[in-house]
Amino acid sequence: MAISVFDLFKIGIGPSSSHTVGPMRAAALFVQGLRERDVLEQVKRVEVQLYGSLSATGIGHGSDNAVIMGLMGEWPDAIDPSQIGIRIETLRETHTLLLDGRLPVPFLWARDMRLIDENLPFHPNAMTLVVFGDNGELHRDTYYSVGGGFVVDETQATSGVADMDRTELPYDFSSAVELLQLCKTHNLRVAELMLANEKTWRSEEDIRSGLMTLWRAMQDCVEQGLKHEGILPGGLNVRRRAAKLHRSLQELGKPNVIGSTLSAMEWVNLFALAVNEENAAGGRMVTAPTNGAAGIIPAVLHYFMKFSEEVTEANVVDYFLGAAAVGILCKKNASISGAEVGCQGEVGSACAMAAAGLAEILGATPEQLCNAAEIGLEHNLGLTCDPVGGLVQVPCIERNAIAAVKAINAAQMALRGDGQHFISLDRVIRTMRDTGADMHDKYKETSRGGLAVSAVEC
Repeated sequence: MAISVFDLFKIGIGPSSSHTVGPMRAAALFVQGLRERDVLEQVKRVEVQLYGSLSATGIGHGSDNAVIMGLMGEWPDAIDPSQIGIRIETLRETHTLLLDGRLPVPFLWARDMRLIDENLPFHPNAMTLVVFGDNGELHRDTYYSVGGGFVVDETQATSGVADMDRTELPYDFSSAVELLQLCKTHNLRVAELMLANEKTWRSEEDIRSGLMTLWRAMQDCVEQGLKHEGILPGGLNVRRRAAKLHRSLQELGKPNVIGSTLSAMEWVNLFALAVNEENAAGGRMVTAPTNGAAGIIPAVLHYFMKFSEEVTEANVVDYFLGAAAVGILCKKNASISGAEVGCQGEVGSACAMAAAGLAEILGATPEQLCNAAEIGLEHNLGLTCDPVGGLVQVPCIERNAIAAVKAINAAQMALRGDGQHFISLDRVIRTMRDTGADMHDKYKETSRGGLAVSAVEC
């Protein structure tokens, strides 16, 4: 399985990579497949079937709207988020779906958008799309949104080969042990090794340019999050806090002494809150590696850029590459899907990735980088995914801020050591996988347990 840094970091829209980005991509791929089969013009009706977690919390996460947008030919990295609500309202009023953005097909929401309370075998985030012609069913496909916007179809799931990219990398690794050995043998830093692998797909110029594009998208997301105030959509009446916090921090000024460390941490909180409030509102953001955990990695990088004396574009590139190395290990050997292993797979993985990225640009050895990631992930083990109301708001928004601070602390602790640690990164990742397997389904993005059912008015 070959995974690129651009697989882990993707520009998309909120509020969920598994429930919004993945389903939109799946539906767009479905339409693309119909076009390739030359049956698109024959379609007279479309039926959407959402299963498992997509059914349980899909409405709160906007899965239904995302699928419709994908059927209209939209992709999450290009769609204008502000147009989604308008187009959905038009569809509901006219009962007409513009398939591929141009072919009018009758669509009755109550009949054609089906929420099915059962899990399909491969993954909790499952959906089946069916099209009918004059003489009955024309075609159907089942897709699984496996976290971080990654999508696999029924053929991939059945074959057991979820990733069809069989690219041979110069420094392929499937464990931290292998990564460290490769770095030692070839005298490479983790970012250097990752850059060499990325060159398999694209030029160094394109890699650096692409990573800077991601960074600008993260900066834009923070800026948008600092502009907007008011109540987040969804019915929980959660108030945005980032804009107000920003004003109060601007009055304090930039910390420059040890005694103002607490103020620096408040800036970290601010950056994470801004991203995740924007995500909760369905805005444009970067999946890192998921939407639910999208605030952690940009918050830590914003922290470095704001409080370091000298920063360069090379720092940004190395940060993403170092973080991606750990993200690859988490995806290969466990999961980054909250529906599969709980929030430890989302926030835990992002915390480990951010710690690794920060350690890399602060000069960590490969051993120290893995130690930073291990600390970040270890202290998120067992974290449940129990969003109140099925919305990526409570506890998700604050959870990103807490994990961002934790990632910085993990990097600092690792840099004070020699890279040796009692529990290895590989063992912690395996533990995350096993803990997720043992975790009751009600704690895995179904909103049927934990905080989701214990929320009371105070």
